[in-house]
Amino acid sequence: MKTRFTLLLLAFFASINISFAQQDEECMNNLSIFDSYVKSKKYDDAYGPWKIVREKCPKFNRAIYAHGEKILNHKIENSTGADQVAHIKDLMKLHDESREHFPSKYDLAEVMVDKANLMYKYKKELNMSLEEDYKMFDEAFNKDKENFTNAKGLYTYFSLAVDLFDAGKLPAQKMFDKYDDVLEVIENIVGKNTIGLNKLVQKEESGGTLTKKESRQKKYYESSIKAFEDQVIPSMDKKLGDRATCEVLVPLYQKNYEENKNDGVWLQRAMNRMYAKGCKEDPLFLKLVEQKNSIEPSADTAFYLYLLTGEQKYFDQTVQLETDPLKKAKLYKKLAQELKAKGSYSKARQYYMDAVKLNPSDGSPYLQIANMYAKSANNCGDSNFNKRAVFWLAALEAEKAGRVDGRLKSAAAKTAASYRASAPSKSDIFTEGNAGQTIKVGCWIGRSVKVPSI
Repeated sequence: MKTRFTLLLLAFFASINISFAQQDEECMNNLSIFDSYVKSKKYDDAYGPWKIVREKCPKFNRAIYAHGEKILNHKIENSTGADQVAHIKDLMKLHDESREHFPSKYDLAEVMVDKANLMYKYKKELNMSLEEDYKMFDEAFNKDKENFTNAKGLYTYFSLAVDLFDAGKLPAQKMFDKYDDVLEVIENIVGKNTIGLNKLVQKEESGGTLTKKESRQKKYYESSIKAFEDQVIPSMDKKLGDRATCEVLVPLYQKNYEENKNDGVWLQRAMNRMYAKGCKEDPLFLKLVEQKNSIEPSADTAFYLYLLTGEQKYFDQTVQLETDPLKKAKLYKKLAQELKAKGSYSKARQYYMDAVKLNPSDGSPYLQIANMYAKSANNCGDSNFNKRAVFWLAALEAEKAGRVDGRLKSAAAKTAASYRASAPSKSDIFTEGNAGQTIKVGCWIGRSVKVPSI
């Protein structure tokens, strides 16, 4: 009897294994079919076999979710009314299923933001309110901020905060807080990518050749940094617009000062925003800086005190207190910009170069130095030819920007070409008879430039 039971049990498990094997074979066949259709962008043909695999073998292959998103997006874009809404909701369900079945491949924030972006895009079709849209992004941000890295999602999240403020449903301080919250996340993302990019740029500048993998990494780092610094942040500032002028900020911070004067984060954000919006001449700015410096001295407070007082001790504190290379590079750039605006070109160049040493993949300091050379051309030569020769120096400096910073390659090339157009022509060189010679450029520039051969 015992032997018969054992045989029956083995037969039962064998039948289960055969069933699973048959199911796997069916899923494999349909996976192959819908994969081929998706690759040829025949999404309607892919829908049927994809749906079979999704329902029968949800853990079979991650392509179910990667390709499924493309298939359902196609369905959404090519349908209307109730059918479209059904496909939208099905895609949101698919996002949840992707994390359920492949949790190591899909972060919580990634899934939540994909759903929130979808909801925002089709808010009219889904009849969603501003509050409901914002709540989804806010939940993703609060539950998994570390993985909330989607550029579009971060901008939309802040944009909705502004919309809620305009609708009288979010206080001004909350809106500004959200700007700072999002900006901090962006700065962290950019910082990590910049560190990776700097290593690759330094390898190239020292004569090394990047591997194929490193070249792909470099392109990724550059495109990511560009997306955030050239698109998301400027778009956030544009969206904020006149809601953050000195006329708005000063009364707001005066009103909230007593309540927050011992809150280091509030003070930091308030003084940073006032500086960014050109409000540093207002007495409140100094008050904020001095208060922050008294409870939590930092590189930023020391830097602002240096700008306000001109005392060297505060600049020395700035350098000593800031230990993060990228943040210190930004401080050097700020200082250089202040000095440039005052016409202190020599000191400005020094700090621009200090910034480059700390952040070698940022080519913007080279463009600023090139600009100062070009502006000084008429004052840094003892003859008309030598004055115009300064533009060669400016062009060379601009070209450095494009070489180290792929994001500036096009702008740097155009800038360099413009400077070269102002430099002596071939006929000028022929008339002067100094092709190949080296010209020493005087005044604050103190550099040499070689006359091109003709």
